[in-house]
Amino acid sequence: MYVDFKPAARCAFSRVFEDPRTHVPPQQTNAWRAVVRVLRSSRTAEFLRTPIDDISSVLFPAPCRVCAGPLLRLSAAPVCESCLAQIVSQTSSPTASPLCPLCGEILTMEDWQPAAQAVCQSCRVMPPPYVCAVSWASYEGNVRSTLHLLKFEGLRSVAAPLGKMLASAIAELHSGAPRQMTVIAVPLHPTRVRQRGYNQSILLADHALRQLHNRFPDWQLTAAHHLLTRRRATEILFPLTPESRRKMLDGAFRCSDPAAIAGKNILLIDDIMTTGATVCECTKTLLAAGAASVHVATLARAQRESSIRWNGKISQQETQHPGTRQVH
Repeated sequence: MYVDFKPAARCAFSRVFEDPRTHVPPQQTNAWRAVVRVLRSSRTAEFLRTPIDDISSVLFPAPCRVCAGPLLRLSAAPVCESCLAQIVSQTSSPTASPLCPLCGEILTMEDWQPAAQAVCQSCRVMPPPYVCAVSWASYEGNVRSTLHLLKFEGLRSVAAPLGKMLASAIAELHSGAPRQMTVIAVPLHPTRVRQRGYNQSILLADHALRQLHNRFPDWQLTAAHHLLTRRRATEILFPLTPESRRKMLDGAFRCSDPAAIAGKNILLIDDIMTTGATVCECTKTLLAAGAASVHVATLARAQRESSIRWNGKISQQETQHPGTRQVH
């Protein structure tokens, strides 16, 4: 994620019209593209940001993969500053809805109680096995579009800015979580890893940990993603009901080394949390192996009540209630 989101006052064409008289041979084109990839690397851009920005965006224009506008700054991730800024503004609105302190679901008017810590109806009926779950933002808008680039289009570079956002969500746990935690990303089945080439949750977790190690040197977060594996491939969970998801995931995970998990406090990382069936099943597997506790952090949270906005119906004093969490 960038420090300065102020868009530059420059225009670059995002379409190249080929002229047969000036056509560049494929070998030379590939060579120039390799040069551009180097120039767009984070280290090079750090030293030569302004001149290389201008040259690269005009001579080798590239569109933002979210809004299709021109990229005006060098970046390994093909997402413009404006789209990243919208993700930040999406999660820092002062009128953000109050969330369930356990699962992060948006509370309805019936759930929210000023005099007590309110939890959502699902958590009242069936309390989750994990301590609590935090997320950076709702799974909508630019958050969803950018995450799809990582999850479905093979753009690993998007994991870096998204990992910084995930780190901000995890930071909310710092004051109340144990000082030593083992970090485990929700595993994919080996077949899915071979198809995709990587586990997107591991990429996000590793980028987030690098940010957190610098920010909280007293917080010992140690990655051990190999301790949890997926032993059974499952169907796509999105179209299934919550009950069907739970049945589909029953027994899908296993601990590769229970002795390494016994007595440990676990920080479970995933990219998206929808009904919570996946993280609940992972948590049950970890607790059965002897884990002391499990906290959950995800980049995005799919909200069934995402259209609810309180818009000042709750006073400023009430929004400081422990049952209300706002992401900054």
